[in-house]
Amino acid sequence: MKRAFTLIELMLVVIIIGVLSAMVVPRLAGRSEQARVQAAKTDINSSIPIALDLYEMDLGHYPELLDYLRTPGADAESWRGPYLKKKPMDPWGKAYIYKAPGEHNADSYDLSSMGSDGKPDTTDDVVNWSE
Repeated sequence: MKRAFTLIELMLVVIIIGVLSAMVVPRLAGRSEQARVQAAKTDINSSIPIALDLYEMDLGHYPELLDYLRTPGADAESWRGPYLKKKPMDPWGKAYIYKAPGEHNADSYDLSSMGSDGKPDTTDDVVNWSE
């Protein structure tokens, strides 16, 4: 005599898996956005500023564009880069917004990401100045 699972047993297993995934997936989904925000904060407050400061030490001023961290601009003779291996992109796939001298940091630069909504000056922006 062959033993097999009944339809009711299979349905119970599917229901249990569904209930467990309904409890776990929403918790993990929120974490991925938190991880993106933290990655942007790390880039804006650590990774990119280190490259910008090295550039400033070598050339005496901050670059006009973030691209100058990878390829020399007008100051090619003093340039000792590349200061970054690849173009810095935020965790949402957009370029960081960079301005030197900055409007908020007049003595250095402003560096920001528009966050997940891709719109400037909203609550999800990640910036290197105090608002």
